[in-house]
Amino acid sequence: MSAETLACSLPSDAPLLEMLRVEGRAGISNLETGLGVTATAVRQRLDRLMRAGLVERSTVSRGRGRPSHVYSLTDKGRRVGGDNFQDLALVLWREVRTVSDPAIRRGLLSRIGAALADRYRESVSGGSPRERLERAAAIMRERQISCSVSAPEGDLPVLVSYTCPYPELAEQDRGICAAERLMLQNLVGAPVQLSECRLDGGSCCKFTAVGESLESESMHREGA
Repeated sequence: MSAETLACSLPSDAPLLEMLRVEGRAGISNLETGLGVTATAVRQRLDRLMRAGLVERSTVSRGRGRPSHVYSLTDKGRRVGGDNFQDLALVLWREVRTVSDPAIRRGLLSRIGAALADRYRESVSGGSPRERLERAAAIMRERQISCSVSAPEGDLPVLVSYTCPYPELAEQDRGICAAERLMLQNLVGAPVQLSECRLDGGSCCKFTAVGESLESESMHREGA
């Protein structure tokens, strides 16, 4: 689970993160007073957030007295709550939809798919197409996208996605399905077909490694 997802899944930590965001840094007693909870509860939340990489601890010397610890947000912690690009994504995708030339549109989708793949290529490279597809599925699960890979002996490997990564975009334009397929195709290093889609009434989306002869059919199916 990513740090951002962890923070979102633990709403009780949000006030602590917000207090550090406003104060810059704070000690246990300050956080205890500001949050209205016990010092033990504050320490438990801080330990959890430090393990997630959202909060860091530093030592402050106070003259002859014992040094004390203060806590502040890490760079990752400062980004939590500020990375919701849904509105921007919807606007940008609407602009992509306005491109009327099919060749230009396909080129845009291809570049989007390649750019998405570049984010994960290092973790997926090497091995057979099936192994790369399994690694891609593992990355998707880390992003809280429920999926699995089915590849019986002698059959083509199939990535089954039970959750749409871009539900609002997909409802407006299934071209986002093409971008996702092209991302997987770039990662797998072999042609991939969207063989089943939730938008067609299916219970899930299935991405299957296929031969080149099905490539144009897949692009047509997705409205690319």
